[in-house]
Amino acid sequence: VIDLDGVIAAGSTANADDVISGLEHALESKNSVGVILRINSPGGSPVQSAIINQEIRRLRANHPEKPIVAVVEDLCASGGYYAAVATQTIYVSQASIVGSIGVRLDGFDLSKAMESLGIQRRLLTAGENKGFLDPFQPMQADQKQHALNLLANIHQQFIDAVKQGRSGKLAEDESLFSGLIWTGEQGIQLGLVDSLGTVNSVARDVFQAEKVVNYSVREGLGERLARRLGTSISESLF
Repeated sequence: VIDLDGVIAAGSTANADDVISGLEHALESKNSVGVILRINSPGGSPVQSAIINQEIRRLRANHPEKPIVAVVEDLCASGGYYAAVATQTIYVSQASIVGSIGVRLDGFDLSKAMESLGIQRRLLTAGENKGFLDPFQPMQADQKQHALNLLANIHQQFIDAVKQGRSGKLAEDESLFSGLIWTGEQGIQLGLVDSLGTVNSVARDVFQAEKVVNYSVREGLGERLARRLGTSISESLF
């Protein structure tokens, strides 16, 4: 078992490096007969999610004798589902939440509040669009369209990965890619997931394995703080 738990991000415990490392160690174990990616995630970074997806497909090709499957517990949404579709089979509980095939960019427009308070924003940039996501000034129409184009491009990458991973299984329903979520039971009907199952039932009934070993990478506090510090520094540079 490898856990994909929480928000998928470079500085979190659900980062691509650790998930992939756990998968590799599990597959390389001479005693393992298959790998379960246990997912409980609302999503997160599209980059980290895509890396996990790509690496799972690579590992499946390199270890065809050891299936990699996903077991969803409470939540497998957005980037969590992005990772799941790379596995051979996706198991859920009836009330699991799956889907959310979409992309979002959050922010606020505080320019009216600034104006009412008599506060003037001072922002100096090199590059006329460098501050186009600044919440303290209105977004121009061309800048908004550029942001929407970015989201559409990332969304299409997500859709392509889902169609590749769930080829021949998805229902003919465009609402699948609208960002909506479904229960595990509905997800089976729509082809988003395959069957009902838990970690124990899959280990027992699919892999005929009596013992389940967790290969998730567990970072110490120092390592986690160092990773987050490095991420914070890199983000502050741009």
